[in-house]
Amino acid sequence: MSLNHPKTSRLARIKQSFFELPTWVQIWMNFILGPINLATLAFLNQPAGGLIAALAVGGMIFTVVIVIAVGKFSKVAGVAHVLLWTPLVLILLFARPDGTTAYQVFLTALLVIDLISLGFDFNDVRISLKPSYFRNNSRNSRRI
Repeated sequence: MSLNHPKTSRLARIKQSFFELPTWVQIWMNFILGPINLATLAFLNQPAGGLIAALAVGGMIFTVVIVIAVGKFSKVAGVAHVLLWTPLVLILLFARPDGTTAYQVFLTALLVIDLISLGFDFNDVRISLKPSYFRNNSRNSRRI
């Protein structure tokens, strides 16, 4: 059954769209980007740990909401990262909280990884804001 078939479940379409991403993107998301942002929860007891975790994990949750709403992984999902991880990166660059040495090393890794992600996300959002993107991609996903 085709993924565009009306009886194909939203979850099946999302899963299929994930596996259609380049392998390096799947590895990046599953083994680098996701884990480092979730790891912020381990530092809630550090200065600004709650804010950093809220922005990091919030960006992931908002992305999941977008993917579910759209019914597939798409460039539109980058909006969540841009909205929540841009302030996170600015905090880490210009108002980095104090904390343990381990926390500082972790924040540096988080900063580098989220900056790399935002480099792709800003471009994805730029592309997805073009009217032609929606015309070309609306055929491939069902409306909610």
